[in-house]
Amino acid sequence: MEKNQNRQPFWKSGRGSFVTFAIVATAVFLVYICFISSGSVLRWIRANMEIRRQEKLIETYQADIERMGTEVELLSSDKDSLEKFAREKFHFAAPGEDVYIEE
Repeated sequence: MEKNQNRQPFWKSGRGSFVTFAIVATAVFLVYICFISSGSVLRWIRANMEIRRQEKLIETYQADIERMGTEVELLSSDKDSLEKFAREKFHFAAPGEDVYIEE
C-alpha cells in the first residue's frame, strides 16, 4: 500500500477555503454582536454600570430622607430643638441678643 505523497492539509485543499470562510464569517458575526448591534455587549455593560450608579444614588437619597424625617420629627415635637435649629441654621436671634457668625 502506497502512501499518497501529494496529499495537502485540509486548509490548503478545496475544503480549506470553506474553513477559512467559516472562520472569517464567525469572526465578523462576533464583532457585529459584540460591538455594532443594538443589543451589543458593550451597551449591556454600560447599562449595568449606569444601573449600579443609579442604585447607589437611590441608597444615598433614601438615607438622606430617613435622616431628614428623623430631624423633622424632632423639630416638630420639641420647641427647644426647633429654636436651636433655627438659631444654628438661619442665624436667628432672640430680641436683645448679639449673634456672632464663625465660618
